[in-house]
Amino acid sequence: MKDTILAIAGKSGLYRLVSRGNNALIVETVDEQKKRFAAGMRDRITALNDIAMYTEEEDVALMQVFQNIYDALQGPSPLSHKTASETELHEFMTTALPTWDQDRVRLSDIKKLLQWYNVLAQAGYTEFKDKEN
Repeated sequence: MKDTILAIAGKSGLYRLVSRGNNALIVETVDEQKKRFAAGMRDRITALNDIAMYTEEEDVALMQVFQNIYDALQGPSPLSHKTASETELHEFMTTALPTWDQDRVRLSDIKKLLQWYNVLAQAGYTEFKDKEN
């Protein structure tokens, strides 16, 4: 994925890094609205490239998990993070990452994974990992 995708604590959705300003990052929503704003130093900003998921072996990068989901579904998931049952979320997680650690990955983590994946897939992202990885 060539874009730097960010999550900002306290704000729903995902954001694409557009530019860097004075003491702020210029970000744009990944959805169809493409709203731009400055995210300041007080915002807790995390790049999705820096996030990993717990497994029974070693942690797996979130971008690899997104790629696994896309390879299995070839598009957005039919599940909604708001209405999916616990069983559906566990099945979704097993598709995404068969060796996920069921003791450390919470239901809220799976919902966030599903929400983020659907946002990216609906925005047209199909390759989450660089070819050389």
